Parts: sequence; C-alpha cells; structure tokens
Amino acid sequence: MERRNLPHVVVTGITPVLDGGRYPVKRLVDDELRIGADIFKDGHDVLAGRVCFRAPGDARVHTAALTYSFEDDRWYATLRLDRAGEWCFTVEAWVDRFATWRGELDKKVAAGQDVASELLEGAELLREAEPHARGEDHQRLAGFVAILGDEDGEPGARVVAALSLDLERLMAVYGQPYGLTRAGREFPVRADRRAAGFAAWYEFFPRSATDDPARPGTFRDAERALSRIAALGFDVVYLPPIHPIGRTHRKGPNNSLVAAPDDPGSPWAIGNEAGGHDAVDPELGTVEDFRRFVAAAEAAGLEVALDYALQCSPDHPWVREHPEWFFIRPDGTIKHAENPPKKYEDIYPINFWCDDRQALWDACRELLLFWIGNGVRTFRVDNPHTKPFVFWEWVIREVQERHPDVVFLAEAFTRPKRMQELAKLGFTQSYTYFTWRNDAAELAEYLTELSAPPMVDFFRGNFFANTPDILHEFLQAGGHPAFRIRLLLAGTLSPLYGIYSGFELGENVPVRAGSEEYRDSEKYQVRVRDWAAPGNLDPDIASLNRLRREQPALQRIDNITFHDSGHPDVLCYVKAAWQADLLCAVTTDPAEAVEAELTVPLERLGVADDTPFVVEDLLTGERRTWCGPRQTVRFEPEDRVGYLWRVVKL
Repeated sequence: MERRNLPHVVVTGITPVLDGGRYPVKRLVDDELRIGADIFKDGHDVLAGRVCFRAPGDARVHTAALTYSFEDDRWYATLRLDRAGEWCFTVEAWVDRFATWRGELDKKVAAGQDVASELLEGAELLREAEPHARGEDHQRLAGFVAILGDEDGEPGARVVAALSLDLERLMAVYGQPYGLTRAGREFPVRADRRAAGFAAWYEFFPRSATDDPARPGTFRDAERALSRIAALGFDVVYLPPIHPIGRTHRKGPNNSLVAAPDDPGSPWAIGNEAGGHDAVDPELGTVEDFRRFVAAAEAAGLEVALDYALQCSPDHPWVREHPEWFFIRPDGTIKHAENPPKKYEDIYPINFWCDDRQALWDACRELLLFWIGNGVRTFRVDNPHTKPFVFWEWVIREVQERHPDVVFLAEAFTRPKRMQELAKLGFTQSYTYFTWRNDAAELAEYLTELSAPPMVDFFRGNFFANTPDILHEFLQAGGHPAFRIRLLLAGTLSPLYGIYSGFELGENVPVRAGSEEYRDSEKYQVRVRDWAAPGNLDPDIASLNRLRREQPALQRIDNITFHDSGHPDVLCYVKAAWQADLLCAVTTDPAEAVEAELTVPLERLGVADDTPFVVEDLLTGERRTWCGPRQTVRFEPEDRVGYLWRVVKL
C-alpha cells in the first residue's frame, strides 16, 4: 500500500450487515434503518462521519450525518426506507479540522493564552472551504476569512468571530474533510412492502370449492369462498398449482399408484396436452377466469399467492420440446422424481445444470413474469432447496428489479443452514420448524433465535400451523384444544402465519399411524366440506386476525421476550409496542388442566411493584385487578388455552 493511500481513520463494526455485505439485510417499507459504526483514530482530533446511500431506482447518492454516542462509543444514523427495492449504503469518516481547531482555540482563550497564530491557522481552514460556498454563504464565509486573517484586527473581535455559531454552521456545510476514509464496500438492504412482513395466509384448493366430489370446483365456484375467507380476517389466499395435471402415472386417492378415470391427480404433477406452467387446468377454467378470481379477491381485501413448482409431469410440453432440460438415463429414458424410499412417478425433476441451462433459466423467469402480468404478486415456491441456490439468487433478482413488490415464500423444510441460505439470497419469507416445536421450552428457544440478530435481519418465518403435507402428531392426538393452542401461538408469536383449509374444522386423521399425511388427502382428490359444522374454529380465527390488525405488538417479531411461567407447559411472553405492550400466556398441554403462577415483568410493563393495576384479556374482554409480580392463572383445554392481556391503567 502506498503511503499516500493509508487511511487516517478506522471505520469498522458497521451494522446492520449480513455476511460482510454479501447479502442484503431485510426491512419493510417505512421502517427506520439504524446504521451504526465504530469510528476512531490515534490522537485527539475531532472526527465526523456520514452515511452515503442510494435509494432504489435513484442514481444520486444521498448523505446522512452520523452522530456520536458516548455511552457505547459508536456512531449512528437513521434512514427511513420509503420505497420497496434494494437500497445500499456505506460509511465515511474524516478528521474535522475546523472542529478540532475550534475546540483547541476555545480552551486556549479560556486559559488566557495568546492565540494570534491559531487565528491565522483558522483563516487558512476557512480559505479552503470558501471556494465551495455559493451566493450569500460565500460572502459570509469570505467575511470571516478577512476577520480571522487580519493580523492588525482587534484580537477580541477576531476571537468572537472564530467562535461564533454562524461560522460553525457554515463550516459544518463547507468545511473540507481531511483524511477522508471510506468503508471498503457498499452494503445492501432489501426493503419489502409491508405485507411481506405482516400477513395471515389461508391455503385452499379451488377444485374443492364444490358441494359434489364428482364435480371439481372451478374458479367461479372458488370466488364464492372468498367472502368466508375474508370474513375470517385473512390477508392472503394461497392456491396450490392451478395448471393442467399430467395423466401419465397419475396418482389416485391417498397417493395410490393407480388412478381411476375421474381421479383429478396431484396438482404438483404439472402439464398435459392443455399446456404447462403458463396454462390453467381446463377443469378450473381459463386464464381469464383466473384473472377474474384475482380481481374478486382484491375486491374482498385479499391477495392471491400462487404456487411456483418447477417440476413437470411426463406429459408437460417441455418434455416433448426440450427433453434436454431433464435428467436422461443411460437407456435414453427420463428420470422421475425420487426421495428414497418415496417415488414420484408422476413427476420429472428439472436439470438446472443441463447444457441448455440459459434457455431453461430464462423460461423459468418468464413463467414468473407471465403470472405477474396476470395479477400475482406473491409466490409460494415449492421445494426450493432441491434447486441450485445460484438459480434462485439470479431469478429473484431478475424479477424484483422489474417488480420490487413481488414476494417469494420458500417452502423448504430442510437443514437450518440451507433454509438460512435461501433466505439470505433473496427469499422474502420462509417456512419454519414451528410445526414441530410444541413444548414451551423449545418454542421459547426457537423464537429467541428468530427474533434476534443475525436471524431477524434476514429470515422472516411464516408460521403455518398445518399444510397439505404436514399434520403433526400434536394435532392428531390433541383434538380441538390442540388446534386452538397452535392457532393462538402461531398468530401471536409471529407476524406471519397461515393455516391450510380444514384446520378450522379440526381435521386430524392421518393416513396411517405414525404418518404426517392426511387420510383422503386433498392433494389427490376433491374434498367437500361443511364449513358451518358445529365446533368449528371460525370465531377463534376471526377474533385473532382482528386483534392482529388492531395491536401493533402482534405485527413484529423482534419485540418478544420470554418470562417465567411457573409451569413447564405454559409459555409466557411479552410482545412490546409503544404504550401498547401485550402479555401473553398459552398452555402447550391440550389434554390436562394447568394452573401456573406467572412472574409478571412489571417493570417492562411500566407498573410499580406495589401498585394495583388492571389487565384486560383481549380474547374475552375479561378484566382482572392485579398487584405484584406473582399471579396465578388457570388453563382449561376445552375452555381457555391462553390469555392475551393489555394493561389498563387505574
């Protein structure tokens, strides 16, 4: 390194940064991004710093001053992210020679020392700044140069001018940085629209929107279901694949290898003579019918999320037109999908590393752009961990550069590092291990990880309580109390959660003991349901979704702290919000009544130890008067599985 290029100032410890700036940290539009840095140097010079940043679609570099915090010896600035897309920032610091000179001058004047030389030094600093000022500022600065540089001038007047606030303000704008040192790179930040971080999802199969299992529902039928879903307070309606379904090796009920002529098959076996991923299953309707469905959902206050499953039926047009895009066996046949010992004879996986991969990748991108053109802004991506990471990083960036509001949900139930890498490289949201975290202790441990750095800076977990593939043993054995427990936990622990249709009816019968697959799975057949069946969870769902919209504390995940519940089967936590904190307590035992003595975090809730206060349970409206940190509460599986209190000041 040449000596003239040596840095004068140390700029390090910049936050928030993910993997040294390799990936963007995630925020939501209108969030405030707090940037911190360690800035220091040898000696006693006064330092200054700023954040240099660019907003999405803006080539101009903007700056924001960094402010020093003595308490933690760090510098901070706050940016408001006012639009969706990728932002970037870096940090610069320098020696503020004017502030250093002015501070020393002030001390020498206070000590009664001769400062004639110092005033001339100050005049030189002002002369450096003067050419950069314009108009009236230039004239004022030139006037100060004349005063400080006048060796015959009255010393007291020259000192007053040197220490004036007017000069300080001018030099704050026009003073020239000395030893300007810049961080080694720019750091990306991804700002997503608000719905990317807070939403309640509902998954359903349009073909089951019928009252006759022999007549699959259409998009016109599915439109009639939207009012019920909207009334329950959901934000997103997620549809499994809506494309033509393959006929070769079509699966029958309960994943049987032989299908009857009228069996609809699995929607994930995509493609037949009617088209592929850019077509609609004729039994559902047409692309125009889908557009009408999207418009009807929007009118009901719902957004449609579409499944993006990159795999093909043997009957898919790509198999005929581009066999080189698949895995070819030595005998010339195409390899079907397998997850030993499971076999998926109705599906061909795609070879993303084939020789013609550029055309393949472009075709996959065009599918997303096609459905975006038909009103879709959210995609649930099937099994992304089985496709190349570099493909996802490329295609998500390609799409979001054109459509920065598009959301991608990664359906990747795999090892943590794979899930995290998918989130880092671009996926907006991620499925989680919530389904398999059922004890209070493991829930607290998992949420503590998700709600704190580094995870909270890039991983947005969507807490689905069930899916067409996952009926957890907890729901199978726990009956309706288990469903109510998991609903309350999902909707209060995470700002993003979802259920798959049938959850509200307590459907909990597996295909066999020890399996997480549903009996008579909707993946392979039409399911007709009575949505008004006695004992349904509609009131619980509607109440929870209403509270989520009303209570800002339920719209974030980085505001959660866990507290002693006094019982191993009770989870006690605070969700914090400005003057709207919530205290939550939920049992994790769906079978037995539980009594717990909670340790209420009074200081965190703004309550004195010896002052009576009232709490209101937002789930029921019931009020109690408490005094002191130890409070006993009771949970009854068939009646009360949890509480959601707010403090009411006396």
